[in-house]
Amino acid sequence: MSKAKVIAFCPAHITGFFKPELAFNKPELIGSTGVGFSIKQGITTSVTVEGSYKTSIKINNIGYKSNDNKVSKFIVNEFLKLTDKQLVINITHNTTIPIGYGLGCSGAAALSLSLALNKAFNFKYSKIEVGQIAHKAEIICNTGLGDVLATYYGGFEIRTKGGAPGIGSVEKIHINSKSMVIIGCLSSIRTKKLIQKSKKVSALGDEMVNRFYQTKDSNDFQDMSLKFAHHMNIITPKMNSIITELHQNKIKCGVALFGETIFTLIHQNMEKKVLKIMEKYQCTIIKSKIDYAGARIKNHV
Repeated sequence: MSKAKVIAFCPAHITGFFKPELAFNKPELIGSTGVGFSIKQGITTSVTVEGSYKTSIKINNIGYKSNDNKVSKFIVNEFLKLTDKQLVINITHNTTIPIGYGLGCSGAAALSLSLALNKAFNFKYSKIEVGQIAHKAEIICNTGLGDVLATYYGGFEIRTKGGAPGIGSVEKIHINSKSMVIIGCLSSIRTKKLIQKSKKVSALGDEMVNRFYQTKDSNDFQDMSLKFAHHMNIITPKMNSIITELHQNKIKCGVALFGETIFTLIHQNMEKKVLKIMEKYQCTIIKSKIDYAGARIKNHV
């Protein structure tokens, strides 16, 4: 085959609260209901594929670098099962958000890579089928539950049914166009550990999803996110200090699950005030808007 180059992007994603759905025997059925949002930053994956006498795979990471490419390796092997050609495959993940802070990096890597490989291999899988491969990788590698479904669609979303794209269901919510997100990343947390811990708050997550479906209010979302994090017992003293100071300044905030990370959805005229507070705590700060487009191909040569 001639050399093909494809670039795909997937936004990062924050989950405020969720209910795990784990009691299924197929990866595409496993997932979570919940509420969260995608942001403009994320992972851009570049893939080049060309014919060779022997298959080889190289995975590069630039920007924030991952020490573990197991999800990417799983996905490449899934695609290689579908061809008998010998190929040289070069993959570069350009990650603009910190890894391990509850921003859905593994899901973004999985989905952007799946989209790019499908196009580079010249396969004719639908976007939904490609999304299902990415979701399967997350479930089997134990790196996430609902990020692929959420970022497949993008936006501020309610996941009303868990599972892979085409099986799970999402409803998008539009908030004020002058709203923005400010995120303070303090420390990383192992996703696998929290997925197991989350079983204990399944009933609360279900109740919150149902309640938010009625209100669809971003302030309620942030309040419920904090309550959920308290029930999971994941709020550290440093996180609590930021939360307290934001509340003292009448600023709502929530917790990005699967990371020691605080976020706030605010009107853009509050940006300086929030930054002044977060900068005191020496955290990595991300400013963004909601990404409503979801995962997509950016370029194909």
